[in-house]
Amino acid sequence: MTSNRRALISVADKTGIEDFANALINKGFSIISTGGTASALRSAGIAVTDVSDITGFPEIMDGRVKTLNPLIHGGLLGRRGQDDAVMHTHGIVPIDLLVVNLYPFEATVATPGCTREQAIENIDIGGPAMIRAAAKNHAHVAVVVDRHDYAAIVDELDGADVTLSEATRRRLATKAFAHTAAYDTAIAHYLRHDGGHHDLPEVLTLGLRRQANLRYGENPHQQAALYRLPSTGNAGLIRAKQHQGKPLSFNNIADGNAAIECNAALKGAACVIVKHANPCGVGLGKNLLQAYEKAYATDPTSAFGGIISCNLPVDENTARAIVDRRFVEVIIAPGFDTGALGAFGRKPNIRVLETEPFEQPDSSTLSIQQVIGGMLVQNTDTDATDRASLKTVTRRQPTDQELTDALLAWTIARFVKSNAIVYCKDGATLGVGAGQMSRIMSARIAAWKAQEAGLGLTGSAMASDAFFPFRDGIDIAAEHGASVIIQPGGSMRDDEVIAAADEHGMAMVFTGVRHFRH
Repeated sequence: MTSNRRALISVADKTGIEDFANALINKGFSIISTGGTASALRSAGIAVTDVSDITGFPEIMDGRVKTLNPLIHGGLLGRRGQDDAVMHTHGIVPIDLLVVNLYPFEATVATPGCTREQAIENIDIGGPAMIRAAAKNHAHVAVVVDRHDYAAIVDELDGADVTLSEATRRRLATKAFAHTAAYDTAIAHYLRHDGGHHDLPEVLTLGLRRQANLRYGENPHQQAALYRLPSTGNAGLIRAKQHQGKPLSFNNIADGNAAIECNAALKGAACVIVKHANPCGVGLGKNLLQAYEKAYATDPTSAFGGIISCNLPVDENTARAIVDRRFVEVIIAPGFDTGALGAFGRKPNIRVLETEPFEQPDSSTLSIQQVIGGMLVQNTDTDATDRASLKTVTRRQPTDQELTDALLAWTIARFVKSNAIVYCKDGATLGVGAGQMSRIMSARIAAWKAQEAGLGLTGSAMASDAFFPFRDGIDIAAEHGASVIIQPGGSMRDDEVIAAADEHGMAMVFTGVRHFRH
């Protein structure tokens, strides 16, 4: 790449492009450009040749067709020393540097009120075609898709021969192909969801974009980063505003996401405390302070160093109650009043994160887990269980309050690692047993944790994320005073399990739905 070469510039994001173009001209490049980019460069006093002057063909169809021309793509694809004769015959002049970033499709579809027509018109065609052409021919052409690369390119061009190395061109080409792949993925993602398609796609592309490097992964010896899926909007922790505290760790993000997922399924003022990806306390209340007190009371020991999420903006009284207690890693909510921020400011190490209001995913949202050699993909576990869908299988019918407690326990069990047992009463968790290899052990641990916290289980509801294979879990619940059990049913020993509930005078309802969580 020597002096007297040509650079084609066509960018939607024009940040820094004037300085970059001037630097290229100083290195001996002449500039070709299109539409708005050409106008912006001319306004800055930069000499520009329009693409239409090269092709002899005007931009048409409201800009849909402007660079799709052999004189442009031949200039990008022509192999120096091999295609020179055919290029000369057809008047094709080489293009040595391509600077393109694409129509802001993701930003457009994330805008409230975006119409399908607006989305479609922001699908770039000519840009990706040029990027792929230049990237394919990176032996001779450099392609730039990221404005953050401008400075490094100028620095390298400061060399005596005004040349970018083969290694640099290869790196830029790699980045370019990843860029167009992510762009196409965002479009496919939009069209799939816009069309209401819930089937798993035959070809699944993720198009992940790195949002941030993390200090390390689950453990200090593991590298880690946070990546963002295309067209995810502003929900969750991906776009949260951090008011104070150190950057989030890998484990902070994983636990924070678990807290948001659980909280999004709850109605009214709700607080969820998560430790190691499991809810260790959940409370509903007339206000957030009452909800937090209930959640904390479930398991004060595990709440130490935990993640707290609140589904309503946090007020000063709730914030003071949180900071006056044990160490908290992260607090997440869709807002904080001035007094709350002031209270958290007393503990500057607490990470305070403000998100958009929590939203439950719909069944089209995909859950992805890596395995050796591939990915396991499924629809996100959602649940429409309500009173009308429950089937009472015992002689005793549950009371209205028992059903309310049972449904809360059932909702929370969906977010507890299997095998999961949850006891609830009066809008609060009393004991949570998570992640055990046997269901009876989870039942025992949940009851033991309630005892450790000084919470009685008399009159409580017990939820199990999957069926009871034996009656022993029912006997444990009865021993500690639970009065109603909610579970999927479907065991070979359902009759034995139901008989145990009848023997203890308990009510039992079946949901017909299982909620394993691994």
